[in-house]
Amino acid sequence: QVQLVESGGGLVQPGGSLKLSCAASGIFFKFYEMHWYRQAPGNQRELVAKITTNGTTSYADSVKGRFTISRDDAKDTLYLHMNSLNPEDTAVYYCYSTWRGFTYWGQGTQVRVSS
Repeated sequence: QVQLVESGGGLVQPGGSLKLSCAASGIFFKFYEMHWYRQAPGNQRELVAKITTNGTTSYADSVKGRFTISRDDAKDTLYLHMNSLNPEDTAVYYCYSTWRGFTYWGQGTQVRVSS
């Protein structure tokens, strides 16, 4: 079975940092493009960042310069380093993988930014 398991979420003060991880299993991870999405209560799920199989990255304007997406193909793991967090970053963050129309979602991990 395919599993994407996010971890690393939690409560952080504004200006703080968190590193999210997404551990993949059941797929050939290195062949999949990987994304991070987030969804705040009452909001649509939005794309935060993506990374291709060759390491090309892109970011939503709202997180550009603050977040860094990376992948470790040897560990089948996706990361999202989040810096300078603000309350608007509060959301459930989801890991997503895609390859040739095959898509998978993680269960999400909650990030709360509050003082």
